[in-house]
Amino acid sequence: MRESRTLEYKESITNTFLKTVSAFANYGSGEIIFGIADDGRIIGIQDPKAACLDIENRINDSIDPVPEYTLSINEKTSVITLRVQEGLHKPYLYKAKAYRRNDSATIAADRLELARLILEGQNSSYEELPASDQSLSFQILEEKLKTVLQIDSFTKDTLKTLELYKEGSGFNKAGELLADQNEFPGIDAVRFGDSINIILDRETYEHTSILKQFDSVLGLFRKYYEYEQIRGSTRKQISLIPEEAFREATANALVHRTWDVNSHINIAMFHDKILITSPGGLPEGISEEEYMRGGISILRNPIIGNVFYRLHMIEKFGTGIRRINETYQDSMIKPSFSITENTICIILPVLQEKSDLPPDEQKVYQLLKNREMPSSAVVEATGFGKSKAVTILNRLVQNGYITVVGTGRGTKYKAM
Repeated sequence: MRESRTLEYKESITNTFLKTVSAFANYGSGEIIFGIADDGRIIGIQDPKAACLDIENRINDSIDPVPEYTLSINEKTSVITLRVQEGLHKPYLYKAKAYRRNDSATIAADRLELARLILEGQNSSYEELPASDQSLSFQILEEKLKTVLQIDSFTKDTLKTLELYKEGSGFNKAGELLADQNEFPGIDAVRFGDSINIILDRETYEHTSILKQFDSVLGLFRKYYEYEQIRGSTRKQISLIPEEAFREATANALVHRTWDVNSHINIAMFHDKILITSPGGLPEGISEEEYMRGGISILRNPIIGNVFYRLHMIEKFGTGIRRINETYQDSMIKPSFSITENTICIILPVLQEKSDLPPDEQKVYQLLKNREMPSSAVVEATGFGKSKAVTILNRLVQNGYITVVGTGRGTKYKAM
């Protein structure tokens, strides 16, 4: 087994392991195994019982606060396993610095990450911090609440109910984001031509309520991806991309992004797709698999999320990805999702209900509908040569018709 984000090998006991203890306690549980070389060879530790006492003393004397951990000895190999639990009282510091894992390496957390750890240790979030401007107005929010919820009056008590204002501390960052004017970046929407070198239109919505930003970019979407078709005496609204999918993806970007980063949500509009990229990867506590499956919601900004939910701008928490996929149920090309440590990108393709695929590609696509198959099975079922089958599979993946499942020898393909 190789070193990873949650596993580190140490040949001997030196203070370098304490940085990784800090990283695991701050960013997710993990194991440090002593007596194994970096290449995985088992070396063992002399007098492992005394070594365990040494490890305990080093952690207790050097990590502040002391995290929860356990030590165990493999009696056959004299290998020691240190299991460090992610803690509640963050940040966990070694020599006044917090650390995190970057793949299989341990590095110091930067100032932004340290600030986030401090908030997490206080069971708080960025949106709960006091607003930098306390002279805020909320005309846009008021109009939305009166229209959607039919409230009679809008007072400071309304803002308290929405958790945007507290006596003693005033407005918070969530309130600032929903205020008529603020200093936050917002949405940068660009419509491209045949390449990213050709910009046909560009609108930047910033320093205003995120409610207004949402409405503005929705108007831009309707301008370029919706039109009316007249047949006889009837008019039919045609959407090149499902509006519900765009609304859901944009609302999710506003609700779930990290607002402590001075960066816009980027919406790139092409003739065949829209890319919506928001700052901030997945919130702590949810895996990529859980995010894609839906049903689990860990809100990075619960106050903002609650306002959007009350205004019916998002549906039940945790169903966004599932709802986006459902809007493409009858389309051959499906949405795709790209998740990194610092961004989430949702790609919404133009609907394609009828296939214009060449016959050989259509044959492979139909074969993979509602099933997963390795390339060898595709070769056998179609009668194509291996090289031809692989070329077709790669082309279908590249164009968004099918997706890859698994890696290595376990790689399979299925229609999206």
